[in-house]
Amino acid sequence: MTYQLFLGDYAYSSWSLRGWLLFENFGIDRDQTMVAFSDQSVAEHLAKFAPARTVPTMITPEGAVVSDSLAIGEELASRHPDAGLWPTDPSARATARSLAAEMHSGFMTLRSDCPMNLRLSYVDTAPSDALLADLSRLETIWSHARVTCGGEGPWLCGTYSVADVFFAPVAARIAGYGLPAGEGAQAYVAANLADPAFRRWRAMGLVHGETLPWYAKDYATRPWSGPSALPAKAVEEGVAENETCPYSGKPVTHLMELNGRTFGLCNAFCRDKTVADPEAWPAFMALL
Repeated sequence: MTYQLFLGDYAYSSWSLRGWLLFENFGIDRDQTMVAFSDQSVAEHLAKFAPARTVPTMITPEGAVVSDSLAIGEELASRHPDAGLWPTDPSARATARSLAAEMHSGFMTLRSDCPMNLRLSYVDTAPSDALLADLSRLETIWSHARVTCGGEGPWLCGTYSVADVFFAPVAARIAGYGLPAGEGAQAYVAANLADPAFRRWRAMGLVHGETLPWYAKDYATRPWSGPSALPAKAVEEGVAENETCPYSGKPVTHLMELNGRTFGLCNAFCRDKTVADPEAWPAFMALL
């Protein structure tokens, strides 16, 4: 038996993104179930796993119910010490834990004013003074982490860690709402948007589930500021170069084109998530 992981909407559920990245970016296997936001309440979906009532929820192999993102991160770190969820250096690890905990409990104005919406990107959002204060605090703690922990890469405490998982939806908000940030903060945001796992999550968010109008804001829109997707498209006719889906190994039934070449996938979701951002999917890029 493996972990069961219950997640919410790809496009809108920031905490589900964190839960998914805890497994995806640290190579931990799970069976995954998506919980729709447009019909029953999350608590009703999870009724058989009481006391769970929020997403993400993790069910451990022996049946323990863990319904808090930070608790999921800590439990996975305990069970998979070689996966690298926290930095090995004690000072960097303490800093990373402090960062994740502050994100877990703070930045309420950022959360309320800028709900995560990976389907839209805005301009001229006129952030309030309270929101600007949240952004200033982010720059302070991000800069402190980079200075005190060092490291040559883009991440806060050296190697990618739970702290970066917790700030990935924040990066999406800063990018999606065109919020002001200094050079260092913008570089960190760009690193999160370029993370292949984040790109996979967003690609799925673009094509899976309904568009929920209550997440939209009345601002002018602009193109997404992350990496541009290759110009792929779904097609109805053609002969695929491959006979089996690069993800499932099943026979191909749905087609897409890229660079004048035709590829096959095993269902509409496999095709559409690949069309949304081909470079996010290593198995597809191996075909290309």
